[in-house]
Amino acid sequence: MLTAASLFGEIRDNDQSYRLFCSIAMQGESQGGWENGRIARLVPDPVLAPKVARHGADEDKHGRIFRGLLRKRGLEPVEVPPETDYTMLLERQGIGLAHERLRRDEPLTEHDVLVYLVHSRVTEQRAAEQMRLLRKIFGDDPEIGRAVRMICSDENNHLAYCHEELLRLSAQGHRGEIDALLRTTALAEIRVYRTVSLAVMKRMGRILQWPRWKQAVLGLGVNAVYCYERLGGHRRMSVLKAPPPALRNAMGRTGPSESALHPAGP
Repeated sequence: MLTAASLFGEIRDNDQSYRLFCSIAMQGESQGGWENGRIARLVPDPVLAPKVARHGADEDKHGRIFRGLLRKRGLEPVEVPPETDYTMLLERQGIGLAHERLRRDEPLTEHDVLVYLVHSRVTEQRAAEQMRLLRKIFGDDPEIGRAVRMICSDENNHLAYCHEELLRLSAQGHRGEIDALLRTTALAEIRVYRTVSLAVMKRMGRILQWPRWKQAVLGLGVNAVYCYERLGGHRRMSVLKAPPPALRNAMGRTGPSESALHPAGP
C-alpha cells in the first residue's frame, strides 16, 4: 500500500535517498540558523532578540543533527539541487527578509520585524506538521527516533513563539498589516512547497527506481494537497490563535547560545 510510512521507509532504507533527504534538511536548517542569528543581532527589541537567537541556535543544532545522522551511516552530504532549496525559492518569491538585507549592519525596522515573524510563523507551521508526521512514523526508530523527537519538540516551540509575538504586536495596532502579510506569505509558501515536493519526489523516484505509475500517483497527491491548501487549507498558516498553555513563552525559558548571537556567515 502506498502510504507516508512506506514512502519514508523506502527513503530511510536506501543510503542514496537517505543521503539526499538528510542533506536537504541539513542545508535548510543551517540556513535558518544563519538567518535567525543575523536577525537576533539586528532586531532592536531587547526582549525579542534573545528569543530569535535561541531559534537560530535550535536551527543550527538541527543542522548538526542531520549531519550526525549521515555520519552515523558513514555518508557525506551531497549538493542540494536548486529546485529543492525551499529557503531560497521562498526568498526569490519576495518572502521573508532577503539575505542582502540581513548582511547589512542596519537595525531592522518595525515592518522588517513583522515580515520576519510572519515568515517564521508560516514556515514553522509547515516544519511542525512535517516533524509530527515523522515522529508518528519514526518516533520509536532506534536509528533516528531520538533525533526526530527532539526536532519535533523544537519546531512546536518555534511555532508557538511566533504566534505569541504576532499576537502581542497585533494588540499594539498592527493587526491589519499582519493579516495581509500572513495571507500573502501563506499563498506563496504553498506554491513553493508544491514545487519543492514535486522536485524531491522526482529525485527520489530516480534513486529508488519507482515505476511511472507510482511517480504519477505521488505527483497527483502533491497537486491535490496544493489544491486543498489553495482553496482554504492555507488558513491554518494565516490565522492567529494563542498557543496551548504548556507552550507559552516557549523561547524565553533559557538563554541563547553565544554562537547564535554571533553567527558566522553562510
